[in-house]
Amino acid sequence: MAAGPKSSALFSFGVPALFVWLWSTGFIGAKYGLPFAEPFTLLLIRMLLTLGLLGVLARILKASWPGWRGAGHLAITGLLVHGCYLGGVYYAIAGGMPSGIISLIVGLQPLVTSAVAIAVLNEKVSVRQWLGLALGLVGVCLVLLEKFGVNEARGSFPAWTLIWAALSLAGISLGTVYQKRRGTGADLVSGTLIQYAAAATLFAIGAFAFETREVEWAMPLILSMAWLVFGVSIGAILLLMWLIRRGAASQVASLFYLVPPVTAFEAFVLFDERLGLVAMVGGCLSILGVALVVMRPSP
Repeated sequence: MAAGPKSSALFSFGVPALFVWLWSTGFIGAKYGLPFAEPFTLLLIRMLLTLGLLGVLARILKASWPGWRGAGHLAITGLLVHGCYLGGVYYAIAGGMPSGIISLIVGLQPLVTSAVAIAVLNEKVSVRQWLGLALGLVGVCLVLLEKFGVNEARGSFPAWTLIWAALSLAGISLGTVYQKRRGTGADLVSGTLIQYAAAATLFAIGAFAFETREVEWAMPLILSMAWLVFGVSIGAILLLMWLIRRGAASQVASLFYLVPPVTAFEAFVLFDERLGLVAMVGGCLSILGVALVVMRPSP
């Protein structure tokens, strides 16, 4: 029996909403886990655990595997979407950059992705969508402006963390477009496994070359690792790959505008951080901006 219009609409909005929530918890998990392990070491452990679970899932589902050319494209996507993005975020936070500042920088991704999509994929972005992108960016800035306040926003942190933040932004932006152009024909499970294997290789090189690889197995690390593996590395990433396969790269990228407001709400619930009027207005603007970009005009 075919799904009706209501169930189809619920599915169309429900899946992106679930992805935004899962993705936003990655910042929370990183904040809990980084005091107990260095960034590349923490990410390597996360990737190895995830690869084991995906390997079992691929065997159960009898996932199909791409050829060498397809695997190469997936590996490049993995290095960008997972390797550069996660490595940049974790090292920026570990270096002293507030998580809200890094999320603001990564929140510029829709603009970068849209520009790359226009140049590489020849995607057309309407005036309505550009307006949505602009509103989304303004909303993100308002949320983070109030969340961190003037004093903390002006707090000093090492300038080199900006390099990691820029690497993260470039990785997720280019990786989203590259996945749309080169990696959409692969099985979701096997394709994600290949991407993680490439990222794990990068993290292993970084951990053994630059870090002590010492880990303090405290309960916060164990709990955060469990969530990062099951909720983010498997749940959120499989949803992201599915969304990229179904939608234009610029539309998928617009979902990341919702991550900072959702993260701000999570910080309010978990850490009792106050959400004032400015943050609420910013969140509403972000939601409106996403709606303008994602919703298709009536025929």
